[in-house]
Amino acid sequence: MARIAGIDLPKNKRGEIGLTYIYGIGLTTARKVLDASGIEYGKRVSAWTDDEIARIRQELENYRIEGALRSEIQMNIKRLMDIGCYRGIRHRRGLPCHGQRTRTNARTRKGRKKTVAGKKKAVK
Repeated sequence: MARIAGIDLPKNKRGEIGLTYIYGIGLTTARKVLDASGIEYGKRVSAWTDDEIARIRQELENYRIEGALRSEIQMNIKRLMDIGCYRGIRHRRGLPCHGQRTRTNARTRKGRKKTVAGKKKAVK
């Protein structure tokens, strides 16, 4: 099993898909890394040699991934909240900040609330 950037990559996946298990690496970046390393996209992670894994690790040093990327994103959000801009206020209040509607939907950001059904009036 290949272990890159502290992540165990799945053995049975193709190389380009396996690299996307690393936070900050999508399909496009995975293909760029494999191109620079000289490895075919379709080659399974289990078929990678130690030399190929070392070349991938060397190439990934040029990218900000995993912990460094997470901390940078958190610092950016904190900066927005500190300066009090619109997006920062939306983050502080736990609301969507990319223009989505909040009258309906937005349950992921606002949190799930229990709805109380209205009582039926007794028929006389």
